[in-house]
Amino acid sequence: MSAGETWLQLAYLASAVLFILGLRGLSSARSARRGNGLAALGMLVAVAATLAAQDVLRWEWILAGAIIGASIGVLAATRVQMTAMPEMVALLNGFGGAASALVAGAELLEARADLLNTPVLDMALAVKLVAIVFGSTIGSITLTGSLIAFGKLSGRLGGAPLVYAGQRIVNALLGAGLLLLCVWVGTGNASLLEYAALVGLALLLGVLLVVPIGGADMPVVISLLNSYSGLAACATGFVLGNSGLVISGSLVGASGLILTRIMCEAMNRSLGNVLFGAFGAAPEAAAAAAGGGASAKGYTPEDAAVIFGNASSCVVVPGYGMAVAQAQHAVRELMDLLENRGVEVQFAVHPVAGRMPGHMNVLLAEARVPYEKLVEMDDINPQFPETDVALVIGANDVVNPLAREEGSAVSGMPILDVDRARHVFVIKRSMSPGFAGIQNPLFFNDNTMMIFGDAKGRVLALVDAIKQY
Repeated sequence: MSAGETWLQLAYLASAVLFILGLRGLSSARSARRGNGLAALGMLVAVAATLAAQDVLRWEWILAGAIIGASIGVLAATRVQMTAMPEMVALLNGFGGAASALVAGAELLEARADLLNTPVLDMALAVKLVAIVFGSTIGSITLTGSLIAFGKLSGRLGGAPLVYAGQRIVNALLGAGLLLLCVWVGTGNASLLEYAALVGLALLLGVLLVVPIGGADMPVVISLLNSYSGLAACATGFVLGNSGLVISGSLVGASGLILTRIMCEAMNRSLGNVLFGAFGAAPEAAAAAAGGGASAKGYTPEDAAVIFGNASSCVVVPGYGMAVAQAQHAVRELMDLLENRGVEVQFAVHPVAGRMPGHMNVLLAEARVPYEKLVEMDDINPQFPETDVALVIGANDVVNPLAREEGSAVSGMPILDVDRARHVFVIKRSMSPGFAGIQNPLFFNDNTMMIFGDAKGRVLALVDAIKQY
């Protein structure tokens, strides 16, 4: 091994260490910013080492791409709202898959010359062909699957699952055909037209695998697609013989799979049920469970101030409605006010609250809510019966008591037991159901007070009312 190759591998090793430290930092909201910085530094080291050690044919193309990509990244980071972050993550996953598929295709064109001059495949060329097939297939599925996820999250395609008769059979047949094409291309005997058919079938399958999944399961889908993009990048590393890309892709793939498993456990559902269960597919249920004929009672912030004025404990449950209204800073102001009056305030964040893993945690951290106040679901649930006030801000399915009953769309899903608190306030724009498509009986309970309106405006009005109480 030459001195240059030795330094290159040492740089990749250093970047791998930084990636691992970065992932470790992302395990906590308190250290997430530092972890993100370490991971970014690791990628910078890997890219710089690759450019310094490898033969670069056209520097102007690399510089142009870097400038354009960096400009788009800076613009997105400064302009995209937190409510749109899940859609952005979906797009980033798709772009990662597309990049892997393009690199694999380019390498196949180069490998064809070797195939023509090599009567029998040697081990190195065989491994390269397998990696090309894997990168092309997973990358293409990730691209179109992520675009569909983006459309569902942004509302352009609607959040309801799209199902039709014989859907699983069609997907199974397409999957079998794709597998046969993968084997054929992997032998090195396929034409470019047959390779194009493989990519086209993978793109189609990416669409068909995600369209039957409802909006409520999009956080899990994002995690899974993130894993796919990592696996595609890992395959690209084998194609290029780049150990840095193999390491980073493996880390992304493994961490994405782990997060997917955690998300499934948080909903008490298997990955197969998420992918094929069409969660939220029963729109008729939204009208069926409307509180058994009862009507929800609307209250004002002034009514709530009376209860808060006599409370000694409060648990805040944030949901997607808080993100939409950008109410996290108003919630922090409410927390400070209540604590100054001797009220113990805690936050209960459900693992699948929001549209992306950690969505609520990031928002609360942005408002500088102390991390120690965020209590895990298993730890906070036993406290609800002794809690004076539970304040639900824009959450729905994660506090739905129907999860304790058989036969509903959320049956078996672990929920936050807010209905067992002494008083429950729910800030919500309307009585529309959540992603699961069913109404929440919590809204009709005797101990529940509904405060309708924009979350930020209602919380600020509540702050003013408590000050005047």
